[in-house]
Amino acid sequence: MEYTSGIAMYDLVSIGPAGLPGEVVAISGDVVTVQAYEYTGGLAPGQTALPRGRPLSVPLGPELLGGVFDGLLRPLSGAGDWLPPGAQRAAAKERTWSFSPSVTRGERVAGGRALGEIRDAGPVPVKVLVPPGGGGTVEEIAGAGDRPRDAVVAVVGGAEVTVGALWPVRRPRPVRERVAGHTALDTGQRVIDLLFPVARGGTVAVPGGFGTGKTVLLQQIAKWCDADVIVYVGCGERGNEMADVITELSQLRDPRTGGRLADRTVTIANTSNMPMMAREASVYTGVTVAEYFRDMGLDVVVIADSTSRWAEALREFASRTGALPAEEGYPAGLASAVAAFYERAAAVTTLGGDRGSVTVIGAVSPPGGDMTEPVTAHTERFVRCLWTLDRDLAYARHYPAVSWAGSFSRDVPVLAAGHRAAGDPGWARRRDRVGAVLAEADRLADLVDLIGITALPARERVSVLAGRLVREGVLQQSALSERDAYCGPEKTAALADAVLAVADRCRALVDSGVPAASVEQVDFGPLLRAREDTGPRDAAGVTARGDAMLAGLEDVRP
Repeated sequence: MEYTSGIAMYDLVSIGPAGLPGEVVAISGDVVTVQAYEYTGGLAPGQTALPRGRPLSVPLGPELLGGVFDGLLRPLSGAGDWLPPGAQRAAAKERTWSFSPSVTRGERVAGGRALGEIRDAGPVPVKVLVPPGGGGTVEEIAGAGDRPRDAVVAVVGGAEVTVGALWPVRRPRPVRERVAGHTALDTGQRVIDLLFPVARGGTVAVPGGFGTGKTVLLQQIAKWCDADVIVYVGCGERGNEMADVITELSQLRDPRTGGRLADRTVTIANTSNMPMMAREASVYTGVTVAEYFRDMGLDVVVIADSTSRWAEALREFASRTGALPAEEGYPAGLASAVAAFYERAAAVTTLGGDRGSVTVIGAVSPPGGDMTEPVTAHTERFVRCLWTLDRDLAYARHYPAVSWAGSFSRDVPVLAAGHRAAGDPGWARRRDRVGAVLAEADRLADLVDLIGITALPARERVSVLAGRLVREGVLQQSALSERDAYCGPEKTAALADAVLAVADRCRALVDSGVPAASVEQVDFGPLLRAREDTGPRDAAGVTARGDAMLAGLEDVRP
């Protein structure tokens, strides 16, 4: 398009009669290059291109909870099979919301302060906030009643405040300060909460090849984690997989409220057949939505599945613009883009003085399971936690297939202090002991394959047995079991303590002269079944089974 005064890089442009959205990606002399976010079939030379005077921005409001949107945050629910070209949000404007004010006229408020609440948007109250950078005296405030999302509910410092608001997706929303995350995100998955925990406001990468269970693990976290709001971004996934995820979320019961899990979930569906630029924008849209709820003092989890498809969109766009390719054709700025995305996760004190957090969990789909490819390698540099999914564990039907040898958590030291403050001073020692048992069992596994278990000394044979008890009795978890799909922290601790106590007793037996074969012949089934025979929070039941197992070992004699 021909240059128009006042246009800038990354400005939004409406193209053609349908007003297709596009973004300014280059300005050279009097020529402006615009990359469209939609299919451009039917456009012809001479048609208009209208600058909108702002960067790509998305409307944030109470209609987000429970909704399904595309990468530009346009509602897909009720849109039929396809969104019409240039579709806007007219359908969302028709609904009204019950607004209840929390300030009075004449009161002075700062940016980020809550002016009122909307309680019929879902299980989570949605606050109407003074925009960042705003503030002043409340000159007008609407009374309680139903309001559409574009209704003015207050005038603060001469500026009107509406129920909904626009925000540029590539600009992080400001906060008062970032704070250290001392509280772990409770995912309900034992292998994560015990070995590789993530703090609220942390970052996680979940790399894994095809068939290793990434989607199921992410769905489990979406269902069971103790976040207030879930933002699920399906970035570049196949349409049938995304449809399955949406159907599953709509059918799942929310364990916190008893209603639908989807009612406190915002789903952004940008499938592989959608335009490349919309896929590139979708992850920024998702984290912008998360920051909107974070500023209300909520804990939000962003699940991006997968960031590899987002990186592929960056590569495709770079090739179109003639950018110099770097490793495997990805743009040279890939590392910076990955870092900037994950950097928007944080535990913060909001402008309004509340505590909130955004935790980002990004799935990575390395081609052929190659963990050294650029997206996986760069992501590993910038995240706090890595939950690597192991193909051998998945093929052995060990789920979640999180590799204890290939994963890490940099949040462990600070979370150990948090556990001590919460009344569990033994958490760090328990974690270290479980890790040591698994490492020793893995070290001996190659010897067992080479010379057989009977050729090992008795103490090493017990170490192999202890590793099996930890894997099958603690780390393994069934997503299909009503009792085992979620595991509370008390039960996780009880299972680990029971297995470690039994392993110590077995080691003491062989040290006292009991043959290792006699110990290996003991029926450990009751201990291994404790995870499924007891309720999600039944730590006492697990402890009772562990004590019964220890009592049974007293009958083993040399």
